[in-house]
Amino acid sequence: MKIILTQEVSGLGAPGDIVEVKDGFGRNYLLPQGFAIAWTKGAEKQVTVIKRARSAREIRDLDHANEVKGQLEGLKVNLKARAGDGGRLFGSVTSAEIVDAVKGAGGPVLDRRRLEVPGHIKSTGTYPVKIKLHPEVTASFNLNVVQG
Repeated sequence: MKIILTQEVSGLGAPGDIVEVKDGFGRNYLLPQGFAIAWTKGAEKQVTVIKRARSAREIRDLDHANEVKGQLEGLKVNLKARAGDGGRLFGSVTSAEIVDAVKGAGGPVLDRRRLEVPGHIKSTGTYPVKIKLHPEVTASFNLNVVQG
């Protein structure tokens, strides 16, 4: 099955890429989740629009990605979340909250869809977070979730 990706899918491609996947994977996961659209000649024309939007928010080049990586790895990111007794959170920490915490700590503006969080963060503590800045550059930093 031929599809056009609308979001980055780990191990498959970036938005705007036309990829061939097994029918079940495309029909049961990628299309319902909104990660892809079915390939048609008309949809292929939309690829240019998707790629133009991606290039506007993407990190420009490898040097810029390494510069942002240096900023992130030296950053102490604290996130205040409502928690009950024992440090258990009311809900969980979202990727948008992590991006806001990085921005509040003086870090660069990040794309929340590129964050790789280790499962659901549902208690206070320190968690390793990775972000894919460039196809060749992945930065990591520690997120400290505190009761607030």
